[in-house]
Amino acid sequence: VQLQASGGGLVQAGGSLRLSCFFSGARFSPGTVGWYRQAPGKQRELVASITSGRNTIYADFVKGRFTISRDNIKKTVYLQMNSLKSEDTAVYYCNTIPNAIEPWGQGTLVTVSS
Repeated sequence: VQLQASGGGLVQAGGSLRLSCFFSGARFSPGTVGWYRQAPGKQRELVASITSGRNTIYADFVKGRFTISRDNIKKTVYLQMNSLKSEDTAVYYCNTIPNAIEPWGQGTLVTVSS
């Protein structure tokens, strides 16, 4: 199984982006999936997660701005990011929880200009 994250780009503060994570090669839709991010010089952190039953959890720093969702038929998990801030600039990754798929995908770069 390969993780293919896409949808990143350059956006102005206050703007929106929608990230997609496709589980290439998976026979079934994965269980719990998380979106993570890693900013330059910082550790990777969990942004949001969604279970197979669509229960969601968000980090405090994105609550009310980001929405995680999934399409089990397409084996794809999304992250809708609104009201973006410069501090959201990072490489965003997706992976399964609790047992991550190795190797992690390349992620998708989100750059928010102020």
